[in-house]
Amino acid sequence: MRVFATVLVVPAIVGTMALPAYALMPGGETFAASGSFSLAKAEAQDIEVSSLVSGAAKSSDQYTVETKADIEAAQLAQEAADKAAWEANLASRSGSGSYAVHTVKAEGDDYPWWDQTPDDFGGGLSPLRYYFRECVDFVAWRMNRDAGVTSAPWKWDWSNLASGSAHAWADEWASKGWPTSSEPVVGAVAWFPYNHVAYVQSINADGSVNIEEYNQNSDHSYHRRTIPAGGALYLYPPG
Repeated sequence: MRVFATVLVVPAIVGTMALPAYALMPGGETFAASGSFSLAKAEAQDIEVSSLVSGAAKSSDQYTVETKADIEAAQLAQEAADKAAWEANLASRSGSGSYAVHTVKAEGDDYPWWDQTPDDFGGGLSPLRYYFRECVDFVAWRMNRDAGVTSAPWKWDWSNLASGSAHAWADEWASKGWPTSSEPVVGAVAWFPYNHVAYVQSINADGSVNIEEYNQNSDHSYHRRTIPAGGALYLYPPG
């Protein structure tokens, strides 16, 4: 039985694998490769596309990249706008009796009473016994700081330094025998005859002088500027 089954099965397998790899179409025609495609023979649908399709709106994803330079430029622009707004606010309040409170301490300003109300708006005297945020109080503070004194008891105040009027400082310096000169030195008082004093912060290679001051523009604020060496008389620190 096994031999008989083998005789039947094996020829069937061999015969199947040996069949030609093609088939006959009804009517005796055969499939053949064609170099062209016939729409009629394939009986495919003919689709008409409207001309409106070409005018359809197209969209694509877009994005922008903000660079470090863009961020810094925006920050500078914002700072300039804030400064302009503050100056405009201060100008609008000038002479009105109201007072614009500073909310940010200026860079480089170590004056400890920078946020106190000045005399023009009802403020009082600082611990140095000059009015808050006047040029003389700022310079007196710097002279104490340079002497290593930043709290009471103070080395210099109204009683032993000079009067509350900056106009008198040069005469008072001379009356006490303290040196004055047309040559600037760091730490000296820059005296201006129009009732103003400032602090000599540094001297440049060309001889010009960098000064720090308060209330130069009658705004009771901190400022820095550069003046010619001959732009002031210099009151040297006592002692």
